[in-house]
Amino acid sequence: MIGGGLAAPYLVLANFAVPALEGGLGAVGAWAVTIALYFCVLPIATGMLFTVRDLEVGAARRLLGVELAEAEPLRGSASWRTRWRSAAWFVAHLVVGLVICLLALVLPPAVVSACTAPFATGDVQLGQLDPTVPGGPGSAWIVPLALLSPVALVYLAVAASALLARVAPRLLGPAPAERLAALQRHATRLAERNRLARELHDSVGHALSIVTVQAGAAGRVLDSDPAFARQALAAIETSARNGLRDLDHVLGLLRDDAATRAPTATLADLQRLLAGTRSAGIDVAAELTGRIDDVPQAVSCEAYRIVQESLTNAARHAGHVPVSLSLTVGSEHLELELTNPLDASRPPHQGGGRGLNGIRERVTSLRGQVAAGPDAGHWRIAVRLPLHPTP
Repeated sequence: MIGGGLAAPYLVLANFAVPALEGGLGAVGAWAVTIALYFCVLPIATGMLFTVRDLEVGAARRLLGVELAEAEPLRGSASWRTRWRSAAWFVAHLVVGLVICLLALVLPPAVVSACTAPFATGDVQLGQLDPTVPGGPGSAWIVPLALLSPVALVYLAVAASALLARVAPRLLGPAPAERLAALQRHATRLAERNRLARELHDSVGHALSIVTVQAGAAGRVLDSDPAFARQALAAIETSARNGLRDLDHVLGLLRDDAATRAPTATLADLQRLLAGTRSAGIDVAAELTGRIDDVPQAVSCEAYRIVQESLTNAARHAGHVPVSLSLTVGSEHLELELTNPLDASRPPHQGGGRGLNGIRERVTSLRGQVAAGPDAGHWRIAVRLPLHPTP
């Protein structure tokens, strides 16, 4: 029915065009030009419009129950193949709709007229159709055919719908370029979500781990050493504030709100990170070699997060043990190594496992190298990052 409604304007225009053209082209020529213009050229041009394509996709999904993959058309650089497929569907929809609608309009009066033919005394015209049938009992044979014609029309409509549903994915489905663009957008979204998850895990996880260690230490010495407890509570406040700042930064990225984004932490903030870790009672011996300011922004950010996550793992899994950090900035590479003693008497920490995977992902994104695991009674993680990663 929608196809018939869409075809109606073209049919009206054709009725006006045929009489105007008959004087110069004749009846056959007038109908040939009218059909070519109003039933081929104009519908094809209309079907190439992306707005029409979007409407047809919605109608096919809702009315035909067709599953069409979600893929936004490449409006700025759509291929002619996509345009022609959309036009072919639009023309097919118009033709099928026009045929079904015209039959639905002319059949009911024709059926009524055919059923009265056996009782008439003269010729009976079949509704608005030109053919006539003679009246009288000899025309009784036409009654069953007339009564079956509406049933045949229903089956014709069902068959046409099934045919349209079958070709809809080919004509209205996404083109290969659209599928590729959709996959690229999906991969970009997944990569961004993964990056934000690492940011949350490393920054907020570090802050919560330090707060947990500090709160436990403060609770144990609250009565015996109030001064240390007050110092631990102050350190908890600082760690929580830093964690909230990092959380606001990540939430700003999620909202895409530039006004709420805080500067991303780099190796320039390393001393603040080490001071916060030491305030939790973890002795960190750091040896820094080279100029940190010469490290590119991307490498500096990832190196900071790697150190942060390594310190978090040490606090979470090893407790109050000394940690050694060595960071060397060379001409081509940045190398860092963190080690801490392993305590065999300490029960294994339940959960986790994402931190080390996050470190590997960061190193891989910069085309670096990482090694992590037990080494002579210590836990050791060694990372080598190129200062100028090549694509």
